[in-house]
Amino acid sequence: MENWASILPLVLLVIAFIFLVVRPARARQREFQGLQSQLEPGQRVMLASGIFGEIVTIGDETLELEIAAGTVITVNRHAVSRVVPDGTATDPETGTEL
Repeated sequence: MENWASILPLVLLVIAFIFLVVRPARARQREFQGLQSQLEPGQRVMLASGIFGEIVTIGDETLELEIAAGTVITVNRHAVSRVVPDGTATDPETGTEL
């Protein structure tokens, strides 16, 4: 019985670690994978670097993004951090939402 009493704090720490670190990380990973699977041409997206653009074509690992009229760049697909809703307007000079 003494062994269980000395192991109990360690078990509680492991359980707390799972609930506070592992589960939220898995949820973020699932959300990111869902975002990646829903990408399609014509969507307006924001890259992790803060660049906004519209998806032109999508490959397995890369996508082409039109960031200005006639300016298309190729980026890694995992660089997309979020899809920008259609009704969201941005200020062209600062890039901030209006």
